[in-house]
Amino acid sequence: MNLSEYIINDIKPIKSNSKCKEVQTLFNQLTYSHVPVENDGIYVGCLSETDTYCLDSDKIIDEYKYTLQGFYVRYNTNWLDVLDAFAVNSTNIMPVLNDKNEYLGYYELNDIINLFGETPFFSEPGGILIVEKGINDYSFSEICQLVESNDGKILGCFISKMKNDVAQITLKIGNTTLNDIIQSFRRYSYNIVSDHESDTFIENLKERSDYLNKYLNI
Repeated sequence: MNLSEYIINDIKPIKSNSKCKEVQTLFNQLTYSHVPVENDGIYVGCLSETDTYCLDSDKIIDEYKYTLQGFYVRYNTNWLDVLDAFAVNSTNIMPVLNDKNEYLGYYELNDIINLFGETPFFSEPGGILIVEKGINDYSFSEICQLVESNDGKILGCFISKMKNDVAQITLKIGNTTLNDIIQSFRRYSYNIVSDHESDTFIENLKERSDYLNKYLNI
């Protein structure tokens, strides 16, 4: 996926010898969380809106180098790593640099999220299945085998949660109903986290529970 068409150039980097009040004025006109800063044409980091308003407006940015955040991506960074960089740095703007650390422009968070929405995980029809198992007990090869052995097609699969040595895996599955796949996961000791109306195992448990309740009430 080529991201170069998503590089935006309408914000030029602030020079590091600019006064802080210039950045404060810029933030009053923008909705971005950060602005890029450069020194002699080389990117040196981003200044956050929160930090900017704490600075002396008559001093220059160079006097506050310690406040700069050095995040960026390269022009050839793949979109998943770009999305990860957004999340790690809690920003809605991501500077894009070439191999010489020169500023080429920036990505906007919404554009990258929209790309994620265009992937088959979201755009193709299918069912969502969430399973969990011990971190040392599951494998993606086993997960794929369980789905495909029931004529399912995996459209996406990722670890959505890890806690107390348990991994939670979210799958998007097409081409089939989920019931047979769910039963296969249970046979291999996976816990089914998501609710499914077609889950006959749960339906059978409910029926037996209702029968037991009737018996106890006789």
